[in-house]
Amino acid sequence: MNVDRRRRRIVVVGGGVAGVEIATSLGRRSKNDQSMPAVILVDRDSAHIWKPMLHTIAAGTRDISQQQTPYLAQARDAGFEYQPGEMCSLNRANRTIGLAPLHAPDGRLLVPAREIAYDTLVISVGSEANDFGTPGVQEYCFKIDSRLQADAFNREVRIRMLQSVAQEQDLSIAIVGGGATGVELAAELMQLTQIAEAYGAPALSSRIRITLIESGPRLLPAFPDDISQATEERLESIGIRVMTNSKVSAATTEGFELDDGPTVTASLKVWAAGVKAPAFLTNLDGLESTRGNQLVVLPSLQTTQDPNIFSLGDCSSLTLSQGERPLPPTAQVAHQQAQHLIRHLPAVISRGKRPPDFNYRDFGSLVSLAEYDAFGSLGKYGLFKGTTIRGRLAQLSHAMLYRSHQARLYGFWRGSLVWMVDRLNMRLRSAIRLD
Repeated sequence: MNVDRRRRRIVVVGGGVAGVEIATSLGRRSKNDQSMPAVILVDRDSAHIWKPMLHTIAAGTRDISQQQTPYLAQARDAGFEYQPGEMCSLNRANRTIGLAPLHAPDGRLLVPAREIAYDTLVISVGSEANDFGTPGVQEYCFKIDSRLQADAFNREVRIRMLQSVAQEQDLSIAIVGGGATGVELAAELMQLTQIAEAYGAPALSSRIRITLIESGPRLLPAFPDDISQATEERLESIGIRVMTNSKVSAATTEGFELDDGPTVTASLKVWAAGVKAPAFLTNLDGLESTRGNQLVVLPSLQTTQDPNIFSLGDCSSLTLSQGERPLPPTAQVAHQQAQHLIRHLPAVISRGKRPPDFNYRDFGSLVSLAEYDAFGSLGKYGLFKGTTIRGRLAQLSHAMLYRSHQARLYGFWRGSLVWMVDRLNMRLRSAIRLD
């Protein structure tokens, strides 16, 4: 889609949960109404995957090709423009952003460095795991913060599992971080092992050891105590070793060294602890940021130093008047903030109105342990507020969050067809990635 240079521009940086929903919704309006600003989505990757599903891509229990949404195809259908690139700088005086050059894996230049002009800028670049400067993490650990990282880890898992079967060797996997990502990845890896054994990998489950390491006193610290306890018990019942109160001091080729205890041996190491925003957001042309690189925003989601720049999701820090701490970096927060801007941004741009303050509603949290179990807390709103659910109801609720996201991207009918095709493929194709 070629953007008319005379039209005002909304540039959305980051195609995660918030960014792709904003670009899709406002792009559809812009497509049908030439008085609306043109919408440009910038992302360094070529496709979108719902971030809470990355652990299934990493384990190989979901097919990456079926779950990803290519930005070019989405841009064509929704009426926005996709620009590949990674934001690296900002010029607020000229209202331009700088994009770093993109290179192929072999070093060839694909897209040169360039600038993109904006009238309104929305930064929603997400977050990444925070290693807190722990020695060895960058050299020896995998992370699964993006589609490409999850796919890279899955390729390595399949190689190591093949070696384990062919050479009758043990395979030890250790995951640091007892939040939702680490917990769900551990369960999916165990399911992967059991399905692979059913496909003809004899005694594989007896050769693979999975360890989950958490520095705090319990798993899932953002969840109620009863869910944390039940989750730990369920993980241990399916053969996962859970270590709490275990702070990692270093990662090595052999495994993880602990502050107080023996080294946890691991041939495959995953770091899923901590949260921080990308480093380039710090000192971004005078915008205010936190120690975790998040952009500080007002209740209107505008940055504190520039009303033409909005930030939302994991890369922003917002403390509401009734809150004691910033909103958590979750997909739920990102989605609600995206819907807030979708409703109010057109009026802000066309009429110069100040956007109303964002109002967050905590509808609870869900965690899925593959096909083994699921747990949920229904939050602070609704008829059943504060209720804890588990089992099939929690699994269905978890699945519906994803299907709702797909419906917002594709529309109700096409989203329903995507769901149906996904269910058919689960019946007709292998349950794990075998290529």
